[in-house]
Amino acid sequence: MSYQVLARKWRPKSFETLVGQEHVVRALTNALQQNRLHHAYLFTGTRGVGKTTLARILAKSLNCEKGITATPCGTCSACISIDSGRFIDLIEVDAASNTQVDNMRDLLENAQYAPTIGRFKVYIIDEVHMLTRNSFNAMLKTLEEPPSHVKFILATTDPQKIPVTILSRCLQFNLRQMTSSSIFEHLKEVLKKENIPFEELALQLISRSASGSMRDALSLLDQAISFGGNSVRDQDVRSMLGAIDQSYLFDILNAISNGNGNELLNITQAMEQRSLSFSMALNDLSLLLQKIAIAQTIPESLLTDEPDADLIKSVSIKFSSEEIQLFYQIAILGKRDLGLAPDEYAGFSMCLLRMLAFRPTDSKSQAEQPVNRNNSLGIAQAKQEISRNPKITIPDDNEKKAFENLSDSTKQPSEFVEKMATSNENLSFDGNWRNLVDQLKLGLSRTLAQHCELIRFSENEIYLSVPENQKHLLNLNYQEKLSTSIEQYFGKKVKLHFDIGGTGNTPAKQISIEKEKIQSQAVTAIEEDGFVKTLIKDFGAQIIHSSIKPIQ
Repeated sequence: MSYQVLARKWRPKSFETLVGQEHVVRALTNALQQNRLHHAYLFTGTRGVGKTTLARILAKSLNCEKGITATPCGTCSACISIDSGRFIDLIEVDAASNTQVDNMRDLLENAQYAPTIGRFKVYIIDEVHMLTRNSFNAMLKTLEEPPSHVKFILATTDPQKIPVTILSRCLQFNLRQMTSSSIFEHLKEVLKKENIPFEELALQLISRSASGSMRDALSLLDQAISFGGNSVRDQDVRSMLGAIDQSYLFDILNAISNGNGNELLNITQAMEQRSLSFSMALNDLSLLLQKIAIAQTIPESLLTDEPDADLIKSVSIKFSSEEIQLFYQIAILGKRDLGLAPDEYAGFSMCLLRMLAFRPTDSKSQAEQPVNRNNSLGIAQAKQEISRNPKITIPDDNEKKAFENLSDSTKQPSEFVEKMATSNENLSFDGNWRNLVDQLKLGLSRTLAQHCELIRFSENEIYLSVPENQKHLLNLNYQEKLSTSIEQYFGKKVKLHFDIGGTGNTPAKQISIEKEKIQSQAVTAIEEDGFVKTLIKDFGAQIIHSSIKPIQ
């Protein structure tokens, strides 16, 4: 016998063996058990999720010789004929190749005749959205007044292209994309029945690559079996798919954690030499960052059977949650824009360097950085120290001048910081909220701070208001981070109160007004420029206002 591909060999033949569509199975099972049968069904969903398979199982349920049932026997002549594609009263039509109205009319004219051997004459029309408008019109008459012995089962990947007059006459079921876990479990069962050795990591990779399609997963599994010589191994599947070794991803994150740009480029070059897919690398990096985010937020939810669980936990403590969220955004946007890059290597390396460049600087990483003893850099370092420690004050001009006159041998940054560390425990808020926000070291909570309006304040309390259109920023996590930053700045307990409303006079609004003013001044400067006026007068030139950018 000729070889039968896995997607056909292991096509489900009953509702019980159908994977991942429990909501549809439940509805159809109840309808069959209660004999509440509709004359037309529409199955929608992406490729390979079971639309045609479900239609054939439904056809068996309707025509099983043991009666209408949700559990067809599979052994009667009707069930066997339907499974083998030889049932005369089951008419399957590919609408993509039968778009002509005459073909549809001929098909529907035969619908008026009683079934030859079955209980119902079942029409399965696949990719029904490909029919022409005239073909739909021809079908509409039959759907409006269907013979009692006819059942229509329509399937499509694009229901938006089906006329509403057709949709309104069908029971519609939307088949979901299958989860990676359900695909993984099904592939395991198939390989066990086929007596083919496999590694679970390889099946996990195939399950993710299938993008929710069981047929695609089984096709990839067929390919992997051939590629691996009748076995499914992790390294073989990675080579087949152009996937990357997970160790590269952890190396990338460790290099970013260490601020090592040279190491990042070395990793990228090693990946290029192995001809690895940079698009898949960004996809896998996004998935890894998502797991790290979960490990940081809900550590107990990290699956115990996750092969890289220990590595994920070790990396998760090297970054803040804000950094992981930033890296995730950079990765998915980098994948989207990969086709716009000069080449994939450039796009991928720039994506990693962007993570390194835009990584928020935390106090730990700053404290570990060596301080340059150069005069100006020493002062800059000390200013950074001041921003982290509100009890350190900036020295006056005489103190600064005295420090600058010190010899290089005595010019130690620690002495400078110590000289500046005069007590400032009486630091108080002067009511300038925008100035305070600019001085605070904030991460993602900066957006909340910039959209707050100061209502009133006292020594230990600050009352803020957020505009109605920005109330989504009142995230408890953001509120806590902002409150912590303010308490660290003042060196004392300061309670923040938030409400919704106010006049909208926030730092963000003030900055916007200032930018508009600067932009207006820039436009006016261009319009009043003598050379520009000459170009407009003599050559009919036009000013494109959107192209004018003020020099900051």
